[in-house]
Amino acid sequence: MLDIHKILKKLPHRYPILLVDRVVEFEKDVRIKALKNVTYNEPYFMGHFPARPVMPGVLMLEALAQTSALLSFESMGQEPGDDTVVYFVGIDGARFKRPVEPGDQLILEATIERVRGGIHKYKARASVDGETTVEAELMCTMRKIA
Repeated sequence: MLDIHKILKKLPHRYPILLVDRVVEFEKDVRIKALKNVTYNEPYFMGHFPARPVMPGVLMLEALAQTSALLSFESMGQEPGDDTVVYFVGIDGARFKRPVEPGDQLILEATIERVRGGIHKYKARASVDGETTVEAELMCTMRKIA
């Protein structure tokens, strides 16, 4: 579907905050499935936590937001360009169910719930080996920057 080269054209994020490695499934205007390979050399593991590295929950939510943005950009058939930014406007019902550790493959899934008044609402879920790690409803908007 989308490899890292195509993702880099769609998202403005770069290392170390680009958190989607590949899109494996895509259904226009409906859903997306992507993955993030979690490796020990991620910069946040140095301090979160040295004795037992765990991926920060806020970064799991960011990975889901990036996946959701890819769903919208692909569905609209456009690349955002340097003048468009996707902003969070809300996160509802976030629940963390399982820690994510180095060596895990984080599966990122999002479905479009609605698009109204420039606000995109998604139902999002991340999992490892079929076990939910986090789920939430995300709301984002796209804005042109000067």
